Amino acid sequence: MHRRMVQSSLRGLSLLQVRHVKPVGFDAARDGVAQVYRELERDFGVLAPPIALHSPAFGPLAASWLMLREPMLVAGVAARTTKEAVAAAVSVANECPFCIRMHSAMLHSLAPGKDSAAIREGRLDQVADPAVRAVADWVRDGAVRDTAAKTRFPFAAEQVPELLGSVVIMHYLNRMVNVFLGAMPLPPGAPESSLRPVMKVLTWLLRSAARAEPKAGGTLGLLPAAALPADLAWAASNPQIAAAFARAAAAVELAGRAALPDGVRELVLDTVDAWDGRPPGLGRGWADAAVETRPAEERPAARLALLTALAAYTVDETVVDAARAAGADDEALIGITAWASLTAARAVGAWMYQPE
Repeated sequence: MHRRMVQSSLRGLSLLQVRHVKPVGFDAARDGVAQVYRELERDFGVLAPPIALHSPAFGPLAASWLMLREPMLVAGVAARTTKEAVAAAVSVANECPFCIRMHSAMLHSLAPGKDSAAIREGRLDQVADPAVRAVADWVRDGAVRDTAAKTRFPFAAEQVPELLGSVVIMHYLNRMVNVFLGAMPLPPGAPESSLRPVMKVLTWLLRSAARAEPKAGGTLGLLPAAALPADLAWAASNPQIAAAFARAAAAVELAGRAALPDGVRELVLDTVDAWDGRPPGLGRGWADAAVETRPAEERPAARLALLTALAAYTVDETVVDAARAAGADDEALIGITAWASLTAARAVGAWMYQPE
């Protein structure tokens, strides 16, 4: 009962953190949205803002939940400690302060010591646990295409779907979080002094949910079955993770097609294909130049998509407001950013997949 009371008290605070779009309220949620919200509290521990922010668009909402739940929350052959190290290291690579705080705190709660701080601060050579250091190095090197090509998995092959799945979902969520959430897991205006007690409560909820050991494949019914795309071949040896990512990819693709013209999606795909994983340039001038090839009415959405994919930390209200002024509502904003985020995340996962 105590856990449920705490979860209930945090629902409004979780949704207050979302900016640019209006998430569906817990009590107003129906059908699939209500199911995702209930499952978040049951299996993750809290109505997590990085997932709930997707609620104006059900397909991306369900997709983000499936991609998070199956590789990271379901107990498998990789330790949760290793997965949290992956999540923290990816978040550092993507400059996502919200996710860095959350996942380094969870890592510290699972493995007390200085390793979580070393990852959080980018001091990977000072990580004491050799297994954690190896996976953090793998994440760092894998974020860039040319170094990824020279990097091999520092773990058993059977762990690939869980750990590479954790990489891909975090590359995805980091982008969405940088666009739609602030730097700290607090509502706007909350004093920074409240962060420590809030984090203590959140990590307690997350750990209590982890002890319940969510069952593999338990939420796949949220989305229809789909074929696994070739670039997600790393998931194939785990049927539940493969099904989750196949269904999620199909749902996000539908949302992207609904929100973006074909020419804009082709522009983003071509740009990501040529991207090496490094920051594309200072400021946003590179994106402004790229969208000049599109008709004027398509440029705001194209700019939002490109920035979300390759430099989500540069997206601000001017970028979002321009897309909204060009006709994008809340559902379309989620569709644009989810599609762009997953396009980039899938690219990283593909170049990190180095089968023997």
